[in-house]
Amino acid sequence: MEGHEESITKHEQLLQYIESLKIGTKISVRKLAKNLGVSEGTAYRAVKEAEMVGIVITKERIGTVRVEKKPRNLSDQLSFGDVVEIVEGHVLGGSEGLEKALHKYVIGAMKIDAMVRYIDAGSLLIVGNREDAHILALEQGAGVLITGGFGTSREVKMLADQLNLPIISSRHDTFTVASMINRAIFDRIIKKKIMLIEDIVTSGKRKVSFLKTTSTVADFERLAAETGLSRFAVTDDWNRVIGIVSRKDIEEAEADQSIEKVVTRNPVTAGMQTSLASAAQIMVWEGIDFLPVVDRNRKLVASVTRKEVLQAMRDAQNQPQLGETFEQLMWNGFAEERSADGQLFFHGIITPQMATNLGTISEGVLSSLMTQAGLAAAKDMSGSGYVVDNMTTYFIRPVQIENQIVITPVVLEVSRRTCKLEIVMSYLEGIVAKAVMTLQSIDHG
Repeated sequence: MEGHEESITKHEQLLQYIESLKIGTKISVRKLAKNLGVSEGTAYRAVKEAEMVGIVITKERIGTVRVEKKPRNLSDQLSFGDVVEIVEGHVLGGSEGLEKALHKYVIGAMKIDAMVRYIDAGSLLIVGNREDAHILALEQGAGVLITGGFGTSREVKMLADQLNLPIISSRHDTFTVASMINRAIFDRIIKKKIMLIEDIVTSGKRKVSFLKTTSTVADFERLAAETGLSRFAVTDDWNRVIGIVSRKDIEEAEADQSIEKVVTRNPVTAGMQTSLASAAQIMVWEGIDFLPVVDRNRKLVASVTRKEVLQAMRDAQNQPQLGETFEQLMWNGFAEERSADGQLFFHGIITPQMATNLGTISEGVLSSLMTQAGLAAAKDMSGSGYVVDNMTTYFIRPVQIENQIVITPVVLEVSRRTCKLEIVMSYLEGIVAKAVMTLQSIDHG
């Protein structure tokens, strides 16, 4: 049943045609519609989906071009094309070099002779309307970002085209564009850390094993013997997932019985962009070990097991932690200690960034800190990973900026699947907030 030849729509035919084009081929909606005998509207929708998938890109002054899809976690580096989007800029010259990666950016707030030691190939010079600096950067193999909305001379543009090095103009000032680029770099690092279903599906490069509604129990047995699996997605004639069948479902069925009569319909599914953490939570809460992976038309593209998801999450936790979310930045300010009797607790200072405009701690921040303390205590006790099932909070007294607080999690009850805790937040031995929290283990069925 692997690689079943199913009927495909004109939309899918267009996508397959676009994917078959050579890298670098220019794509015209009108020409695409004419070649495949479809309407321009249908061709336009296919091009837009191909752009979302990452196999085509629309470049300023060039048009839509077939490109090679890059792995989501290929690099933390930005390209010059990424910079154009980030700083809301436009390209003055050297557009052929937009795909090049930049490894650093340099702010040109110095004299030319001092500037040259900081500029090298692959860097980006951020500078105002200083044409001598523009020429210097291009000659050193660097791109140029002109701030303040200024332009440059025709000679500089011609040099940029000749060297295939972009020269970009942005209406923002130097400080703003540097901040925007820096934020984008950290956002990319954080996104790279968040593993998606796509990461484990594409890394294996495996065929998708599935059954059709017309398949029989004998077909199930043959596919199970070939793959070693005991659960399969069941699809209709258009490859849309309509259910799941497992060995338990066919235990009392005859070999020639149709799968359609024993299939479990309306299954829980995931998308390629679903995070592994979300997939793990879905599997825990629904009590399932198998997830079909579908596209936005609910057509089967892959499948994952709970074992694969959990293993990938464990591997991700062993990778270097580079980027930091707001939650991590807050929690990194808290130190872990133990009392004389071994009770785990955390203490830290409330910073101005955690406050509301009234000068007290934000209730959202307070809840986040208590959540992190509870998760840390549960993992310390059992070594398992947990997700929050439910949480009830009580805000008793306001907490001021620069108050040093102590958070003490107390485990009330623990089982193979769940852990219930009471979290107490105190200041000067007085309770300021409490929470009762139930966590679900993602390491147990």
